[in-house]
Amino acid sequence: MRKKFSVSGLTLFFLLSVLAVCRGTDVDTMVYVTNTGRRYHRENCSSLRRSRIPISLGEAAQSGYEPCSICNPPRLSENIPVPEKSGNTLYRVNVAELTLSVEAELSRMVPAEVIDHVDGDTVRVRILNAPAQVGAVETIRLIGVDTPETVHPSRPVERFGKAASDFTREGLLGKPVYLAFDWDLRDRYGRLLAYIYTGDGRCFNARIVREGYGFAYTRYPFQFMEEFRALERDARAEKQGLWGDES
Repeated sequence: MRKKFSVSGLTLFFLLSVLAVCRGTDVDTMVYVTNTGRRYHRENCSSLRRSRIPISLGEAAQSGYEPCSICNPPRLSENIPVPEKSGNTLYRVNVAELTLSVEAELSRMVPAEVIDHVDGDTVRVRILNAPAQVGAVETIRLIGVDTPETVHPSRPVERFGKAASDFTREGLLGKPVYLAFDWDLRDRYGRLLAYIYTGDGRCFNARIVREGYGFAYTRYPFQFMEEFRALERDARAEKQGLWGDES
């Protein structure tokens, strides 16, 4: 009798396990993605050694992430449709015909959270309720700004580069922000091009230039080009940041 009960118990356990796998998981189940990959993972997956960004299974499916073939993360149940992306139109300052960054409307921007920073003019964000054309996790290249290099593969760290990188990290990392866009949505590396606004309504791109942590990047036209040029002139005249005397 004992042996018969043991076999029956193992069989029941096996059947329950199979049913749990077949049932799938709901959209709120937590999975993990990396800064650069296009797959989602379980928390303990070896692919997450360098970065581990939590997102919901629904967001992963919505943004086109594929399940990892190594850790075999959960999948959405067949009877649960992939959530549709928000139909909201991206807030583009050129379409709104703005001339100054302070004229932008925070309420119309895409909310996000800065989850990592690369250098002074590049950060990574998690986008809440990502609209069409935008993923749940994106690398943002700030529009109209060029800070001294700190992570270029073939260049040394440039003068004032660390200070500029620290300024962006301290000002944005871990904080809620708002994203506005311009003519071009992405650069040639696939990074999302955006103006980042903080909760006080200030454009962080403009702050970088005005406080001397970067140049106005005018190689490509953008809506606030004349404003950013004027901000750089002011920073130069007042010897702000990288325009200050050599120490």
